[in-house]
Amino acid sequence: MSATPVKSLLNETTTVVLTPGYEGANIGTIIGFKHVNYLVEKAVIEHFRHCGLPVGRLYEENGLGFDVVEIDSRLQTALVVDDEASIEVTPVTKDGAAELSFKVLITVERDGAPKKAVTSKVKVVLRHDENDVRMLRRLPLAEGLEQFVTARIGGAEPGAAVPATGTALISGGCTDSDPVLDQLLAGENAYGWKFRIPYPYVHFFDRLQMSGYLRLMEEAKHRFVDARGISIRTLLDEKNHIPAVTASKVTMLDEALLEEDLYVVYTVDDVFKNLLYTSRLDYYVVRDGHLVKTATGTITHAYGVVENGSSGRLVTFDERVLRAFNNEVGQ
Repeated sequence: MSATPVKSLLNETTTVVLTPGYEGANIGTIIGFKHVNYLVEKAVIEHFRHCGLPVGRLYEENGLGFDVVEIDSRLQTALVVDDEASIEVTPVTKDGAAELSFKVLITVERDGAPKKAVTSKVKVVLRHDENDVRMLRRLPLAEGLEQFVTARIGGAEPGAAVPATGTALISGGCTDSDPVLDQLLAGENAYGWKFRIPYPYVHFFDRLQMSGYLRLMEEAKHRFVDARGISIRTLLDEKNHIPAVTASKVTMLDEALLEEDLYVVYTVDDVFKNLLYTSRLDYYVVRDGHLVKTATGTITHAYGVVENGSSGRLVTFDERVLRAFNNEVGQ
């Protein structure tokens, strides 16, 4: 490789062919948005590898954890489980930036021709691990990498004071009854729950990673519609309608830690032409008696009908669904 690793990282466009995880085919053979974003993250990791900076070695030799801190994706064509997706990663980091930025394009084959499926914007930082017990050796950083190293992700200011928290949870446990939730949801067209962050959602020993936020974003939709009387199972059984995501975005604002209680709030923002609706996801922890927002995001949903396991079409919202979105159930 003629260029230095960091110059390659900042200037070379790379392409990799990846297949989606089978786990993501929840409805027929179509891959859900969460696993689409997993492909985006994996392609950026492969970009690092191609440029001579594999993320495992960065941690083992330099004590730097690779963290996606923002992912903003637009889904234009559904991916299916058999796709061999061609994923192009283009560096777009601005001079002097503290985050590495990339544009990602996923292309799939349809009817013998390439078709644009997903476009994403991704931001990455390298989080320094200060624990000398875990890090037994520290080698010099590759030249030019130091500006993207951070001692902590984000650093959100404490927000509103909160009442005493409710019943203690065990790792992985959750509840939708809690005085902090009462405060967060008051007067809002929203649903929320408290969730104790378990080991499978974190990486580098202690912090919630981007995939964990994406999993919670997916779960939030399911919990919300279930609470409003139009659960995913209900609409599947009655109309064969499934939720379809056209866009999603998550931005980390601070770190959420293993076995902290995370408050997840799903708020309906807008409904467009009875065909799309957007919701906001806000994630909080309580520290020293105050709310700290650790991440925020948005997701745009539609409903569709899947035919033959892979092809689908969007459908308009009926009155029952609209009333649920507008929190008019029972009125």
